[in-house]
Amino acid sequence: MKLGVFTVLFQDRSLETALDLIKAHGLEMVELGVGGYPGKTHADPRELLQDEQKLTQLKTLLTDRGLGISALSCHGNPLHPDPKKAEQFQQDFESAVILAEKLGVNTVITFSGCPGESDHSRFPVWVTCAWPPEHLEVLEWQWQEKVIPYWRNMASFLQEHHVRVAIEPHPGFVVYNTETALRLRREAGDTIGVNFDPSHLYWQQMDPCVCLKSLAKAGALFHVHAKDTFLDCENIALNGVLDSKSYRDELNRSWIFRTVGYGHGEEEWKRIISTLQLVGYEGTVSIEHEDSLMSIEEGFAKAAAFLKNCLIQERVKDIWWA
Repeated sequence: MKLGVFTVLFQDRSLETALDLIKAHGLEMVELGVGGYPGKTHADPRELLQDEQKLTQLKTLLTDRGLGISALSCHGNPLHPDPKKAEQFQQDFESAVILAEKLGVNTVITFSGCPGESDHSRFPVWVTCAWPPEHLEVLEWQWQEKVIPYWRNMASFLQEHHVRVAIEPHPGFVVYNTETALRLRREAGDTIGVNFDPSHLYWQQMDPCVCLKSLAKAGALFHVHAKDTFLDCENIALNGVLDSKSYRDELNRSWIFRTVGYGHGEEEWKRIISTLQLVGYEGTVSIEHEDSLMSIEEGFAKAAAFLKNCLIQERVKDIWWA
């Protein structure tokens, strides 16, 4: 396994400065944001695909620092019921896939998307309960009429360009847990897998290691994010885990995103790293920072040091057992 970072952390600085910082912390890989909700951070696919010189410059910036690209990310909602928004997300995704092929990167990360409740919807509708009965009718309509046809079509597009997609299970989208991720893979084919982010699982009371084993067994583990979640037991006892309060209302939320080690300790993250080794994952563990209680610089530095320690100790175990 290699340690990397999602470069949207550093969208306020130049790519050169960001890469120097990443290299200084001993990381080996970068995950480039190329559209969707994070935006085109440091790499605009349309620009790079039209200008061979700029594409070469990007490659040179990375190779000069000994850094590789683990994935291109364009987290978006191409199933959005607003046609204009859906089209923009679709363009971002297609451009990301073509750029990935051009760069020799085999993985593009995005969300599954979420339609509305009908062809007349204005906003996405995420179904979280089986009753009243119309909720299940909406869910079935979403999958059969929107989700499955779209991703079967995209699977063909991905195959044409020799790229795979890592869907990030995320509440608010039709793929949000292990079951829905594996359903999409069964329905649309093996070019579709998972970008595994424990932070989206913890508050749903899921065990990351159990999920990792299930995904790996299905051949669906494509990429891994390193981000943590703090669970506020008092707020959960009062209001449960479903929480629509602002992420900035940290004191009253049932959970908030944290830098790795600040939601769950070293033992838990070593358990995750050990499970990744057990299932044969040889890809990148990519740091993502959405911790509203820490600056980007502090969160990144602490995450890098924390994970390097976990990875090194696991490698030592490998040598000892060998």
